[in-house]
Amino acid sequence: MSLAIWDPFREMEELVDRYNRSARRSLVKHDDKTFEVGDWMPSVDISETENAFVVKAELPGVDKDAVNVKIENGILTIRGEKKAEIEDQKNHRIECTYGSFVRSFTLPQTTKSDSIEAEYKNGILNLTIPKSEEIKPKEIEVKIK
Repeated sequence: MSLAIWDPFREMEELVDRYNRSARRSLVKHDDKTFEVGDWMPSVDISETENAFVVKAELPGVDKDAVNVKIENGILTIRGEKKAEIEDQKNHRIECTYGSFVRSFTLPQTTKSDSIEAEYKNGILNLTIPKSEEIKPKEIEVKIK
């Protein structure tokens, strides 16, 4: 019989992780994709410039071909999957996230979703969504008589 070191913190981390995964999956109704969730959620920054909205998603370890971006009914959806590298070995700790992900955002009505530009480099997805002309601020000079 061998002795094993008990690590209560590791067990608590595993318990919380299992709870979080099951709680996220229970939110999904199979007949309603509005609240679709994945196994993990990538970090996303959304900023605004004078001419466009910029979306930056961190997707470390995700292959470019495994990422799908679509806009439907004014909703931007980024979907993909990070595959786990299965090896026949004993793992002592797994902290990297694997599995499918889905992030959805409602776009303002004044965007040109047909002119979206996407770039994927070093695990970072950058989307540039141009604004339509009517949203850009226009300066109108008013002459006083």
